Amino acid sequence: MPFALDQIDTELATLDRELLRRSIRSVDTPCGPVIQIQGRSLLAFCSNDYLGLANHPELIAALSEGATRFGTGSGASHLISGHHIIHDELEAKLASTQSGAIPNVRALFFSTGYVANLSVITALGLIGKKKISIYSAALNHASLIDGIRLARGQGSVDLHLFDHHHLEALDDILRNDSAPHKLIVIDGVFSMDGDLAPVQKLLHLADQYDALLMIDDAHGFGVLGKYGYGILEDQRICSDRIIYIGTLGKAAGLNGAFVCAHEKIIAWLIQKARPYIYSTASSPALAFAVLRSISLMEGEKGQELRIRLQQNITLWKKESTFTRWKRLESDTAIQPIMVGSNETALQLARALDQFGYWIPAIRPPTVPKGKARLRMTLSAAHTKEQIEGLCNVLSELESSLPPS
Repeated sequence: MPFALDQIDTELATLDRELLRRSIRSVDTPCGPVIQIQGRSLLAFCSNDYLGLANHPELIAALSEGATRFGTGSGASHLISGHHIIHDELEAKLASTQSGAIPNVRALFFSTGYVANLSVITALGLIGKKKISIYSAALNHASLIDGIRLARGQGSVDLHLFDHHHLEALDDILRNDSAPHKLIVIDGVFSMDGDLAPVQKLLHLADQYDALLMIDDAHGFGVLGKYGYGILEDQRICSDRIIYIGTLGKAAGLNGAFVCAHEKIIAWLIQKARPYIYSTASSPALAFAVLRSISLMEGEKGQELRIRLQQNITLWKKESTFTRWKRLESDTAIQPIMVGSNETALQLARALDQFGYWIPAIRPPTVPKGKARLRMTLSAAHTKEQIEGLCNVLSELESSLPPS
């Protein structure tokens, strides 16, 4: 047996012993509050389909029409023959969503948010071949962390981690840093805790110390702001220092991602962002459907769905009265239930599953050791009865579930 297979067996056994092994559950039905797994119905409180658009009939029709008109695949990377006129139309629309926040804005469409983040950070690390200091929030998404790792491998990069709840230390580090290029990197909405980044304060530091500010708003685009344009619209922020990343596989109900920034930064990405340059362009049919999704999100329907989502968040916070586990304070659709140990998280997730609720346990390394949780998420598609039912079951389990 090859040496790698023996070592894999050993390490998988360690993951099993530490209750850290991940598994895949295959869903039989379209994304929605009620799903089926192996023919069994479950109420899902775990997807990022915040507006309930992932199975919307208009998006299904748009994807079908897009495939009929433009084909199913792009056939090549954007810089060869894979960039279609519908990609141009989509990028113009995406840029318009951030035109009030970023002067001289231009957008670039990516296949995933992960690839977008890798592309931006590695490309910025190549500007002028000079030293760059990257300041990253300690709880940032894995794609931002991996982008920084790649950037460090290609040149002179200093990494500084900071606590986004306490920016005094970041101020001190920036003040004493003589690097010619500085980049502050942050999640707009933190994916595991659900809290918002202090963007206005970070922008003040970026202005003061001549830094760029990169915001991964994966969980804010479509949800925050009157028109769903995200955290910049919501917090009424405008600056040419901002590099904004939005994703289209969460509130938008499809998949893909985009970067909005000053047109010169986008021009640089086209030249230097290797994950973008060497990836096959996303399907033009997808681009066509995303245009329809944005139209829904920014229109009356989207505003109605955001109001409904906020009502569901308010209801959950009112009705979730359990004290055995800690509910993190969050005003977003991400409402974590903190339990602490891996064993307790798995125990609670399995108990909920028996009652017909699907909320997976999130364990290290996705979250810090000792901070395992159930990452509960709400959607505009959830009903009052479904949310109240979950709260009732949690109250019952609080008293009936034995200590782990």
